Amino acid sequence: MSRPFPIDPVLTAVAIAYRNKRMIADEVLPRVPVSKQAFKYRLFNLKDNFTIPNTLVGRTSKPNQAEFGFTEVGSYTKDYALDDPVPGADIANAPDGYDPVAHAAESLTNLITLGRELRVAQKVFDPDSYDVNNKATLIGTAQWSHADSNPIDAVLTALDRVIMRPNIAVLGREVWTKLRQHPRIVKAIAASGTDSGAVDRRYVADLLELDDIYVGDAWLNTANKGQTANIARAWGKHAAFLYRDSLATTASGVTFGFTAEWGGRIAGRIEDPDLGMRGGTRVRVGESTDEVICAKDLGYFFQNAVA
Repeated sequence: MSRPFPIDPVLTAVAIAYRNKRMIADEVLPRVPVSKQAFKYRLFNLKDNFTIPNTLVGRTSKPNQAEFGFTEVGSYTKDYALDDPVPGADIANAPDGYDPVAHAAESLTNLITLGRELRVAQKVFDPDSYDVNNKATLIGTAQWSHADSNPIDAVLTALDRVIMRPNIAVLGREVWTKLRQHPRIVKAIAASGTDSGAVDRRYVADLLELDDIYVGDAWLNTANKGQTANIARAWGKHAAFLYRDSLATTASGVTFGFTAEWGGRIAGRIEDPDLGMRGGTRVRVGESTDEVICAKDLGYFFQNAVA
């Protein structure tokens, strides 16, 4: 069957296998497969699980009935894709061991992944993604870059307020660098009682009773096309603490957020006679996803955690 843009299984394998290790989007908002581009997910009424009805039953009476409600919300995945034209001359003149088409697929995959990283960072580090009582803006000596601040107390107090205690932290790189060197953090962990140095991520996670800490390392160019490059972090100077259920789906489980994914990432190519004098190959990589925040009350956000 003729396809306008044939999917190539070899290039698709390259696209799936290539992964920038500094990206954390898939850990923060895990991918959940959906069968159609349009999908529905359930918003459960958490109060139904915390309101205790009268459970006392008389010898011949009927037990009270409990109901667990939810609201179905409709959404759809969006297509994110990029093309890279590879002239036939580049393919013919490539040195041994170098495949320009495969390289194009890898490079496109990196940009697709970086685009997703930015979308997740913008959602997770958006104050509007959190319940009004589950966020704080730090200023002055309260910021964790200040030696007089108390990040341990701030975080533990905040996590105790969330109805389902967060089990992961998401930090911008600058936040993590300051946090792991904070005198109170170092002193609480170091066996010698010193308050200088830097501590490992695992120790801080244990101190705060978290399953894991994810640090956003990705860089991107924020300048418009044609302007001088302005390289900045995708994840800013903020900190988020989230309850994540990696097994949650659109129909079951409760989690702060997830990523609906339709069909998985693909790559393909098509011969293009209009690429230069000899024609060439057009390479495409893409995926269909939708990043969803489905439980605002299952996270806590510190805006401007460091100066």
